[in-house]
Amino acid sequence: QVQLVESGGGLVQAGGSLRLSCAASGRTFSLYTLAWFRQALGKEREFVAAISWSGANSNGVDSVKGRFTISRDNAKNTVYLQMNSLKPEDTAVYYCAGRLYDGTKPRTPQVYDYWGQGTQVTVSS
Repeated sequence: QVQLVESGGGLVQAGGSLRLSCAASGRTFSLYTLAWFRQALGKEREFVAAISWSGANSNGVDSVKGRFTISRDNAKNTVYLQMNSLKPEDTAVYYCAGRLYDGTKPRTPQVYDYWGQGTQVTVSS
């Protein structure tokens, strides 16, 4: 069982930066694939990025490549999402998700077993 708690959201101007954190409970954090999703008002939940248990590999959607970076610190049971050059279209609730590592980093939210409560990110123009 893993519990996830996001933090770090807020209001930022376009071009600014934020770093989201997701703190996890549970002794087997290092065995989980972690991911960030986001959901804008009236839209479906969208994959942002995922990272394997080792942190050596990650992937992200084209819209955030070069701007967002996912990372994790297994010693601190925390996964991060560094967001730079933010745009108004990045405005959404950002969610952290986890699933036992099986060699994949899926982009489908339905396959993730654990979710945080979400943190709001608002980017003003």
